[in-house]
Amino acid sequence: MRGHSDFREIADRVYVLRYPVLDVNVTLVTSAGAALVVDTLSTAAQAGELAAAIRGITRDPLTIVNTHHHFDHCFGNATLAGPEVPIWAHEDAARELRDDAGTLRRRLYEQWLPTEPELAAGLAEVTVRVPDRLVRTGATVDVGGRTVSLHHFGRGHTGGDLVVEVPDARVVLAGDLVEQGAPPSYGDDAYPLEWPDTVAALLRLVPPDGVVVPGHGAPVDRAFVRDQHRQLSDLGRLIRAGHADGAGPADVAARSPFGAEASLVAVRRGYAELSGPEL
Repeated sequence: MRGHSDFREIADRVYVLRYPVLDVNVTLVTSAGAALVVDTLSTAAQAGELAAAIRGITRDPLTIVNTHHHFDHCFGNATLAGPEVPIWAHEDAARELRDDAGTLRRRLYEQWLPTEPELAAGLAEVTVRVPDRLVRTGATVDVGGRTVSLHHFGRGHTGGDLVVEVPDARVVLAGDLVEQGAPPSYGDDAYPLEWPDTVAALLRLVPPDGVVVPGHGAPVDRAFVRDQHRQLSDLGRLIRAGHADGAGPADVAARSPFGAEASLVAVRRGYAELSGPEL
């Protein structure tokens, strides 16, 4: 793989690996005799690199958390997790992986082959391991005496986003509910009208001096998340107003704080939700 990354300690025994392919983050929380890994990258090869990086810090038994079901956050599960390793995720994320794994791998291979052939090949061959510790609204994980809290505050980037809180380190792991270095990613499984409320709840976890680890990009502070929440809210208001006025989705997307290209799917998703049955 191109570009090996190493973990960097951002708070007391909380380490972040910023992987260069897709600029995705993995977080490692360590304690006496135990460790927690949040997200596992995209392919067996990437997860193999991740395992080596983890061994450079700890050889203690692992617990895994997936922040959501997208491939770049959980397709490394099977490589990283032995048969006794628990994997936590929201129940919707686990259902997506269980019900759609084969179709999803084929679709991802075709999507990435033109621009990232090495990634595409890895996605085609990966074994998808479905999480087995399911969260509905919240859970607590004991990591060698350190409390790590898992929260589902609602839908946003996907229907099954988990927020991971390490209270004693004042660190919150946001998954793709927060993005740094690029606009938030609105795919065909996002909920643009609900996303602002979900991030508002996340913000209440973050102390003034806290650190937030986004799904992609550099760690950020509370002010950054507050600003992104404002932008998410602005787009939600634009979608509601545009739908009420009969404006075309492209016209609404052109006024988005995130730019037209990044927002067109969001507008179409929002219009569909406002026009018909709940998504």
